[in-house]
Amino acid sequence: MPTNEVRPEPATVGTAPAQDATRTTPGDPSVAVVGPGAIGTTIAAALHEAGRTPTICGRAAREFLELHDDGGRIVVPGPVRIDPAELGNTVDLVFLAVKSTQLKAAAPWLSALCSPGTVVCVLQNGVEQEELVTPYTSGGPVLPSVVWFPAQREPDGSVRLRAAAHLTLPDTPATGIVLAALRGTRCSTDIAADFTSAAWRKLLQNAVAGLMVLTGRRSGMFTRTDISALSLAYLRECLEVARAEGAVLGDEVPQQIVDGFRSAPADMGTSILADRQAGRPLEWDIRNGVVSRRGRSHGIPTPVSDLVVPLLAAAGDGPG
Repeated sequence: MPTNEVRPEPATVGTAPAQDATRTTPGDPSVAVVGPGAIGTTIAAALHEAGRTPTICGRAAREFLELHDDGGRIVVPGPVRIDPAELGNTVDLVFLAVKSTQLKAAAPWLSALCSPGTVVCVLQNGVEQEELVTPYTSGGPVLPSVVWFPAQREPDGSVRLRAAAHLTLPDTPATGIVLAALRGTRCSTDIAADFTSAAWRKLLQNAVAGLMVLTGRRSGMFTRTDISALSLAYLRECLEVARAEGAVLGDEVPQQIVDGFRSAPADMGTSILADRQAGRPLEWDIRNGVVSRRGRSHGIPTPVSDLVVPLLAAAGDGPG
């Protein structure tokens, strides 16, 4: 299945007007979205559709964001802010939707938007979200998440959502503000009592999706028996590391993940493949390198990772 797994919940489809709307109603948390890419645009559209248009912060000035699916189109009014110095107030909640390779560039936004009480919900890959993001905040809670929706940036800059949007969150006091912000929106949420297992389950899926970078192919490649066999060997290796990290995942998980990729649309991609094709830095370390690193710390051999990771690193970082 693609990197952002398709969940079975049906999407609630609607069309919102392009003009600006009331940002919040009394009692709603104030919200900013940092990183209006595919994931950030989906969250911003969900909030706007519910009448809670967030402050949108990014690298490029834009007058609006646009999300579409099979049933409708949502236009989120901007502007996209590009200068942290122009922000006058902190907010209650920041959805951080930049990739791990963009964290340093996003640091000025976190400084401008965060007070000691601001919750930062990280919409990012990996199992190291808290430790990576905390140094850039003002001391407030950093809330990891698992993003379960296939959103893709289109050539015209809009975002296509191919299935329902869903977030999995840990059971912490900070989770309440995210639930309040997203209540009644097209982005559903669930609280995982065992968030470690949920996060590692998604990481296994992200890790094997990295093979698409090495082939330059999309999900259809997993219908090859040789690629399926390689994927299973890699996933079983990742599974052993995940269990050593405290994840409770059954022996059936590797096959389930491969079956998901095999049944996905043949043209379904993944964010790390899109980055490779665009010549952008790759999130190879948080998606793949972490398996090797954590495996070494537990004394677990990771022979497939030891081959895949240097190739991904070279594809992303060079030289050459």
